Amino acid sequence: MFGRLTFPQLIFASILGIAGGIYIYQPIFEQYARDQKALQEKLKLAQEKEEKKS
Repeated sequence: MFGRLTFPQLIFASILGIAGGIYIYQPIFEQYARDQKALQEKLKLAQEKEEKKS
């Protein structure tokens, strides 16, 4: 199979494969980022609450 494709064709196919994977999994990445942001906000609020108690 390698002998049938030229190097530029292989590079193009690789780029398309990577771009397709990113496109497919983009909602998962976005959800992870939202979850992490919410967790950081929660931790920040908890720290502020502890500081007010002290």
